[in-house]
Amino acid sequence: MHYRDRYVITFNGEIYNYLELRAQLLQYGYEFTSKTDTEVILAAYDKWGSDCVNRFNGMWAFALYDKQQEQIFCSRDRFGVKPFYYSDGAEHFVFGSEIKQLLAARNSAAVANMRIVRDFLVEGYHGHTHETFFNGIHHLRAGHNLIFSLRTNSFREVKYYSLKIRDGLPQLDATAATDMFLADFKRAINYELRSDVSVGVCLSGGLDSSSIAGLSSKIYNAAAMGKMQAIHAKSSEKAMDESAYAEAVAKRSDIALSVIEPTAAEFIDAIDEVVYFQEEPFATPSIFMQYFVFEKAKQLGCKVMLDGQGCDELLLGYERYYSAHLRSMPLWRAIRELFLIEHNSRLSLREILANLVYFSVSGIRIKNLQRKFRFLKPEYTRDFPNIARLTNGVRDIRDMQKMEIESFQLPHLLRYVDRNSMRHSIEARVPFLDHQLVETCFGIGNQLKIKNGWTKHVLRVAMHGQVDRNILWRKIKFGFEAPEASWIHEVRSSMEQAINGSPLLTEMCAHRLDFSKLDRSTFWKLYSIAKWEAVYAVQVHPEGSSASLRLRTHAAAPPGCAPEPA
Repeated sequence: MHYRDRYVITFNGEIYNYLELRAQLLQYGYEFTSKTDTEVILAAYDKWGSDCVNRFNGMWAFALYDKQQEQIFCSRDRFGVKPFYYSDGAEHFVFGSEIKQLLAARNSAAVANMRIVRDFLVEGYHGHTHETFFNGIHHLRAGHNLIFSLRTNSFREVKYYSLKIRDGLPQLDATAATDMFLADFKRAINYELRSDVSVGVCLSGGLDSSSIAGLSSKIYNAAAMGKMQAIHAKSSEKAMDESAYAEAVAKRSDIALSVIEPTAAEFIDAIDEVVYFQEEPFATPSIFMQYFVFEKAKQLGCKVMLDGQGCDELLLGYERYYSAHLRSMPLWRAIRELFLIEHNSRLSLREILANLVYFSVSGIRIKNLQRKFRFLKPEYTRDFPNIARLTNGVRDIRDMQKMEIESFQLPHLLRYVDRNSMRHSIEARVPFLDHQLVETCFGIGNQLKIKNGWTKHVLRVAMHGQVDRNILWRKIKFGFEAPEASWIHEVRSSMEQAINGSPLLTEMCAHRLDFSKLDRSTFWKLYSIAKWEAVYAVQVHPEGSSASLRLRTHAAAPPGCAPEPA
């Protein structure tokens, strides 16, 4: 879109509060020829410059060319819901929403970033730095702007957003905190229901998606938008079948529910396509369940889908948070809490204590990983900077939470959602990542997030009367879990062939793999790497991987990037 014969923008995403910003800009004398949020971005930049992004509520990746200043102002939303990649070469600076765009533009072979491959395989982390699995291709980090000068052919990244605790939030009592959380949650859903096309919800039957479905359907149906559509992916393994919960939510909330049950044959047919569109390796076959949900949404003509990503990171929903929770309190309280956790979670007392030691002592985790990956060459299991960093985070629950939101958990989950949805031309929206709601959740007392052994306690209380009690107070959750055992069994032979035929894995391994000694997670990650390598014709770095592993650090800034201001 062009604006005032000065600006040109290319934009991916949604600015949910564009109506409020438009009204404000009209008062300043701005005129609009469309009813789009894109034109609001352009006018906002003209009025407020780079500070405009601090006024946006939404998800975005955009590049805005300013002819007068001879610069391109690029921005990515606060939590990285929408992707922005770039590559800085000797003659070209290339950017886009997808890595495959950059690979084509660079017109050179794809080369593996062995550090990131190693982090993914051994430690289980990816999306945790500005680097990608492809050497020389970077993320614009979440909450950052990038300004490229056409006069000097150089660029700099500037961080515009940091997750901080708002004054007064930690002191709120349970009632006030619950009221604030619910008000922010409702506002976020109201914003994200703004659409001129039909809106649906990804419904697993768990607490997070059921809460979104319960609130959004009431608003949606009251506005006479038609009956809200929900889609559930049912696992063929009975132990992980949550369809009964999804059906109960749909019945209570008057939602039109579609249940799909992906088969092993469908999984096999989709493997190459999912690998291609995900662009980087992924840690679990459950990505396919989400893929099939969005495929069904397209068939139903549901163009926008609400998704529950982010809630576990905001409200301490993962069981590993128990370790930091226990360490945050006096011994006598921790002992009492141990038994409450045992009673109100799926963990036994032994498992809780084992997790506490495992996540608190980096040496134990490192020794375990070195033993587990002893089939790799020594340089790949020598250093564990990510484990050390996260172990330090266990000493303070908010530090751990912040790291998971910014680096170690949320980034790759958002990548899965974006690629799976956009493959089918579906816009996935994530109400829990409304930045004001995130700040509220981050700031309220930790004792309101985990209470009496219940994770996400404030959400459970806030949704009383909106969601059935047997869903609110469930101890076990799955999400869209794939029937991994049966699916992998169907293709195990071809998976082994792919792994054995991978030059990249051959480079990493000290000896031929004994598949009988690999756990399912490791086996899948090896296969995911091998398939990614084959689909993208990825080469191993010609300089050799061991030197780059010793010398590169994740703290280094991307090439051409000016140091960030303090």
